[in-house]
Amino acid sequence: MTRRVAVLISGRGSNMVSLIEAAAAPGFPAEIALVLSNRPDAGGLERAKAAGIATAIIDHKEHPTREDFEQAMDAVLEQHNIEFICLAGFMRVLTDWFVERWAGRMINIHPSLLPLFRGVHTHRRVLEEGVLIHGCTVHFVVPELDAGPIIAQAAVPVIPNDTEESLAARILVQEHLLYPQALRMISDGSARLEGSRVVFSKGWNSEGALRSPS
Repeated sequence: MTRRVAVLISGRGSNMVSLIEAAAAPGFPAEIALVLSNRPDAGGLERAKAAGIATAIIDHKEHPTREDFEQAMDAVLEQHNIEFICLAGFMRVLTDWFVERWAGRMINIHPSLLPLFRGVHTHRRVLEEGVLIHGCTVHFVVPELDAGPIIAQAAVPVIPNDTEESLAARILVQEHLLYPQALRMISDGSARLEGSRVVFSKGWNSEGALRSPS
């Protein structure tokens, strides 16, 4: 069964593109059926249209409350028969109502090895604290920010003379590899959320969810 997936963006959508490209491969268990943005000027919208994918704009500025905005967004997701959501640079804090409505069906990618360095400015904080291994994490979304159960991670060494920009660029390469991998895992049922834990199917190889430093 091919799962219908929506990608939520607020900007250029580089992770969105990696998901679209992966889903176009024969046998991939998910279809990117919708790209939705809260910003009409998001660059990723044109990239999605060029790939022949339906797009939608729900401008948060046109809704008086977060709840109104999310109700409108949820209605569009339902209209498109969406089964899973991938957050890809979606710059809105979601309410508990929306998160719980999509519990076990919404994932996010974060630029750190969670539970380390939740929140923003992760690359700067890694360099300030002298951390030697950095990375990215795909996790199920829960009401607490960046605290959801982990599906997959990729590790990247911090090298001498790294800057925020150079480190971010190497992390982004891994994000583009890891996010499609995690989407495949939840779409084919090899990873699923049960309670507060990710349960992996029998025979699952841990190498499928961990990329070594490179």
